[in-house]
Amino acid sequence: MKDKDDKHAPKTEKILLADHRPALVQVQRRLMLRSALSLGALSMLSGCDLQDNDSVDKVLWAMSRWNDRVQALLFRSHKLAPTYAASQITHPFPFNAFYDEFNAPDIDGSDWKLEVSGLVSDKRSWTLERLRALPQAGQITRHICIEGWSAIGQWSGVPLRLFLQAVGADLTARYVGFKCADRYYSSLDMPTALHPQTILALDFGKEALPTQYGYPLKVRVPTKLGFKNPKHVVAIFVSNQNPGGYWEDQGYNWFSGI
Repeated sequence: MKDKDDKHAPKTEKILLADHRPALVQVQRRLMLRSALSLGALSMLSGCDLQDNDSVDKVLWAMSRWNDRVQALLFRSHKLAPTYAASQITHPFPFNAFYDEFNAPDIDGSDWKLEVSGLVSDKRSWTLERLRALPQAGQITRHICIEGWSAIGQWSGVPLRLFLQAVGADLTARYVGFKCADRYYSSLDMPTALHPQTILALDFGKEALPTQYGYPLKVRVPTKLGFKNPKHVVAIFVSNQNPGGYWEDQGYNWFSGI
């Protein structure tokens, strides 16, 4: 039986999503997790103190990691990204980076070497000449940017699967990481690295990669969003520890693929 004085006790107010909608807009923007969240996901935050950045961030990161796991389970190694006709190629193909085009690294291909490390048996570095001696594959696929635009381009180069086999990589390892000359870095799950359309691109169109598109080596992954396609690559490594990525470590969904 309730005490008659209960009516004078402090009441616990129910936190409603609508009460915090302005704050949730700020949450959506935080850490650039907008692409990973939905209104339903944000409703999970209704029990959080929206002034407590640490608490909110923990929930956002948890949702992002959950999305990674779901996307990985949905990934199918035999499912190909759409391909297009040469007449559909976007001209000019857009430049995109975390810096202005004139700041793209100027690399001398004759001195460039691709370093290899991690869970591989052959850690010798690779020159452009050695890479071009391997079988090449081409594709006309769509680059999809998280900023909302897309463009169709033509790339060709060494299938990453073939390269990993050539260096004796542990194909049961979980991740393949990439380091770039412009301080960028990224990583892929191993199933995506072994996908038939994932290539180490050396050419754009019928010419060597221009500087603005990643000379001398770009990872082309048409099953991923654009930021998962690092340019100016100087090192590849295989690991069981998630290497993260430039944007991924700032909040972008890590898997970011189909």
